[in-house]
Amino acid sequence: MRRTLLLLSLVTGRLSLFPRKTLVSHLPLPYIQRMATKATKKKDVARQWAIQSARLLADNKCEDVIVLDLAGKSPVTDYFVIATGTSDRQMRSAAADLADLGKQHDNAPWHVAGMDSADWVVLDFVDVVVHLFDASHRRYYDLELIWGEAKRVRWQRVTRKKKEATDEPAE
Repeated sequence: MRRTLLLLSLVTGRLSLFPRKTLVSHLPLPYIQRMATKATKKKDVARQWAIQSARLLADNKCEDVIVLDLAGKSPVTDYFVIATGTSDRQMRSAAADLADLGKQHDNAPWHVAGMDSADWVVLDFVDVVVHLFDASHRRYYDLELIWGEAKRVRWQRVTRKKKEATDEPAE
């Protein structure tokens, strides 16, 4: 729960501002544990969505796809997915496929920007923000450098090598 300073009061039903120490000291321990469990599950769902988004972009022939874990580093989102498109048509198509996948999984993008120019397309899924750049804009904005302290998430599918059949007779 990144936005812990705002809390819906269980008694009054109004939003209130509480410092973190005050918030924690007045809540019963089981409630705090439930909140932590929900936050962990939400983070797991966001991580899976970021990985699924990266895989879809790679399947759509986007290049240099990375996933950055920004949890605790950004007040806005938990994950960035960054990819480079090879053409404006490909970037629009990949963005549309990602938006459609989100809608199918009840995770429609909150906001989409840049579909007109397709230099930099942003799909905001709240906990996951997807950036599709053309090569020159990716080099110019260099989000990997700005968020250099963020951990990279492994998103590639695991491929298992099959044992090669040998033509030699078994003895």
